[in-house]
Amino acid sequence: MDFTYDDEQTALRDAVRGLVGKAYADYEQRRRATKEDPGFDEKLWTQMAEMGLLGLPFSEDDGGVGAGPVEIGIVCRELGRVLAPEPYLSSVVLAGGLVSAVGTPEQRQELLGALSGGESVLAFAHDEPGHRWSAEAHDVTADASGALTGTKDGVLHGARADVLVVSAVLPDGGTGLFLVTGDALASVERSGYPTFDGGRAARITFDATAATPLGAAAADVTTSIATVQDITRIMAANEALGAMQTQLRATTEYLKSRKQFGVTLNTFQALTFRAADMYTSVELTHSMVDWATMVVAAGDPAQVADAAARAGLQVSRAGRHVGQEAIQLHGGIAMTAEYNVGTFTAHLTALDHLLGDAGHHLRALDARLGDHGVIDPLDRAATA
Repeated sequence: MDFTYDDEQTALRDAVRGLVGKAYADYEQRRRATKEDPGFDEKLWTQMAEMGLLGLPFSEDDGGVGAGPVEIGIVCRELGRVLAPEPYLSSVVLAGGLVSAVGTPEQRQELLGALSGGESVLAFAHDEPGHRWSAEAHDVTADASGALTGTKDGVLHGARADVLVVSAVLPDGGTGLFLVTGDALASVERSGYPTFDGGRAARITFDATAATPLGAAAADVTTSIATVQDITRIMAANEALGAMQTQLRATTEYLKSRKQFGVTLNTFQALTFRAADMYTSVELTHSMVDWATMVVAAGDPAQVADAAARAGLQVSRAGRHVGQEAIQLHGGIAMTAEYNVGTFTAHLTALDHLLGDAGHHLRALDARLGDHGVIDPLDRAATA
């Protein structure tokens, strides 16, 4: 595999870095953007649309650009480097990905065209109280007319969204997807709240809410939801990698500038070794995330699921290690929301729990061990 960017991908990275790097060059700019609803900079969201970033994953027929997963990963990684709070992952990759995978041609053109143009924000209402990280709906139901009843919670940017993509149990079983828009959306009870990393989520209650099936009516789309969730896990890993790279750079710069007993901290060998361990974690994650992103391009859902679990496990362990070490090596100043190192660590934790933590990914990989043969180490004939 060739992990190097070509000229166009390098130009895309530089353009995105220039846009979001300027917007959030100062940590105080992010604090101001996340302090008030909707929790991100609407002007920057429009600029991202004008640059074509919001339409990258979608086909030109649907109003997008038709770029591949490597390009989407580049955008996510650059957003992670500056902790940009814009809902790219939740609205474009996750909710937009579901519309692209399941929607009719008319629905794709209408919804993805508006999303690509920055005119609309989509949110995927899926997680429910008592359930997490599943591709299936549990307690939110759809009746024969498509009306929805039940409660979703932890819906990223659900209070701001112009369109809700809602999962629900179908009358005949299975999980379907529905669109809640317009007057129906206005009748829904949406309670928004800030998350611990400065993001936004919402608790949404449906009470016989009118909804339109996304794609074919009464179709069980559990498999499609699972695949889009796996792709989102890999793009979240790209965002986490960008955050870890910033944590590593900030920590090494601090060790080279902060003085104790008349010398800089990097002259203490024990601290330098800990920074070296951080570098190792980041580089192992870099290789795993690049590989997983290229697996998405191959398009095999089973391989994408396996890559998502492997990348998710590595990102979970490395993110915890890098975040904790960054805080400790910065000393006491990092234990505050006023300094970005603590917020980076909080966001790494939020990404870790977004679609499954280390234990979840480990169980997923363990369940696939049965696909491989078992070798008895005491059986000389089998090991010869």
